[in-house]
Amino acid sequence: MTSPSVLDLVSAPSRAAPESGIVEIVNYGRQVEGLVKLWVGEGDLPTPAFIADAATRGLAAGETFYTWQRGIPPLRKALAQYHTKMLGRPFEPDRFFVTVGGMHAIIVAVRMIVEDGDEVIVPGPAWPNVPAAIELAGGTVKLLPMDYRPEGWTLDLERLEAMAAAPRAKAILVNSPANPTGWTADKETLAAILSIARKHGLWILADEVYGRFVPAGERAASFHDVAEDGERILYVNTFSKNWAMTGWRLGWLEAPPELGQVIENLVQYSTSGVPSFLQHGGIAAIEHGDSFLAYQIERAKRGQAILEAALSESNRVSYAKPGGGFYLFPTIDGIDDTRVLAKRLVDEAGVGVAPGTSFGPGGERFFRLCCARNEGEIRTAAERLADWLRRL
Repeated sequence: MTSPSVLDLVSAPSRAAPESGIVEIVNYGRQVEGLVKLWVGEGDLPTPAFIADAATRGLAAGETFYTWQRGIPPLRKALAQYHTKMLGRPFEPDRFFVTVGGMHAIIVAVRMIVEDGDEVIVPGPAWPNVPAAIELAGGTVKLLPMDYRPEGWTLDLERLEAMAAAPRAKAILVNSPANPTGWTADKETLAAILSIARKHGLWILADEVYGRFVPAGERAASFHDVAEDGERILYVNTFSKNWAMTGWRLGWLEAPPELGQVIENLVQYSTSGVPSFLQHGGIAAIEHGDSFLAYQIERAKRGQAILEAALSESNRVSYAKPGGGFYLFPTIDGIDDTRVLAKRLVDEAGVGVAPGTSFGPGGERFFRLCCARNEGEIRTAAERLADWLRRL
């Protein structure tokens, strides 16, 4: 009798969890000398010293024990003050829960509202981690393809309304500014989405991670601008993008205070909390990180402008100018499989990109470029891409 493979003994949802198409390309090109790597969603700046020093002081002070499951009180207070400053109205600390990065915030939120067979509407192309988290929780992803035109990506609100009326519909994911497309909802669109959610009794999972990376102004429109107290909205955010802290795994979930004990329990049974010394770095980022964030935003704008100029030289390239975030998501006429394209660009152009196939249906013809890199690297990548396109 043949023994079953150990792989056959693990749960079906675990086996079905998709491999990352981005990681596939990273592994493919990892050892290529001189490659300009624009494939992952992070900048190339290390965490500023004032943030690292705050965490180091916490570590030196012996903050190495189990800690508050909801986050240390000083960080929750700092998060409330940050939102008060950004949104112009008071927020209380009991709305904020510290998580192990934005991804953990998503997992906690999904676990809290999604049961087996529940449907979550996800406009796409979309960052693949969120659909995977929904499916691992037993939910069903209902993809709502967005409409692409060079003038911009658009969300079909009539189709959203029809999907929201389904018997098993439970939530709508709204990532704005969006990764990878750069689609950024205005207040009117957010109000329309909220109206649909209210009508059908749905939750909104608001991923506003890139909300500070906008072409003008301090922030993108937020559901906070149109929602009332007590709405069924869970807000996901992170320290990663704003303050160059991707490796820290430090984020937060904002939710109605009534959910506090539920969230605490889910944190307890997943991570048992974020190391308290790391949370002191988060306090420093919020309280002293405005100038660094402004520098990062301007740097990403310059990178985007350089890449746009290079891509615009070719009449075969099309893209929608992003309304926020720090990515470009172009398409090349005649190329339909960007998984293959990404490998060609590694081999033939010396540039690493994220294939649009990684972002689900609707993304297959596109590829993502991260603009949040140093200007020298961006210019090299732009020159290489322009040259490759001329030879195509």
